Amino acid sequence: MPGLDAILNAFFTILVTVDPPGLAPLFLALTGGMNRAERNQVAVRASVIGFAVLALFAVAGTAILALFGISLAAFRVAGGLLLFVIAFEMIFERRQERHEKSAERAITRDMIRNIAAFPLAIPLIAGPGAISATLLLSASFTGPLGLALLVAIVLAAILVTYAVFVLAERVDGFLGETGRSILTRLLGVILAALAVQFVADGIKALLALPA
Repeated sequence: MPGLDAILNAFFTILVTVDPPGLAPLFLALTGGMNRAERNQVAVRASVIGFAVLALFAVAGTAILALFGISLAAFRVAGGLLLFVIAFEMIFERRQERHEKSAERAITRDMIRNIAAFPLAIPLIAGPGAISATLLLSASFTGPLGLALLVAIVLAAILVTYAVFVLAERVDGFLGETGRSILTRLLGVILAALAVQFVADGIKALLALPA
């Protein structure tokens, strides 16, 4: 069994790669126009999906990637491209226009499910970095007890992320409509840069793979 130092190192490694403080403003921007209950639904669903994905890769990640012949580099490129689409919509407020044209029923059902799954759960919470870290850590947490411990560590990191989302929701009241608009565009640019970095890192890793 890994010692306390290894457990703490694993926890902080996963927490840093998930980056809850960095996700908080993105959570606010992506859930603009929602009330507190709807935001909480998004936070819960995104946290559950993110945990499920990371736990799955903690237990069987290497086997899954090998089964489908997928490399982490390819996953990073795909996630970056999808993330760039979201960033584009945030910058030009395409998402807000679509939200305003949607019925309330569509917002509370389809939008909550969609935003929670993508991009919050994947690739923001359970992104290439967090998945990579989880896969690497699984080599040190061997055996049923070790893997169970790693899953518990992942759960602890996701609970911290959920708590950050809940606290971030309260900040929205201080921003107002103008503040939200500025924040959404600013974060859209940051998200676009992050997406480009994902793609660049993925391409670099793909080119480094043996032919």
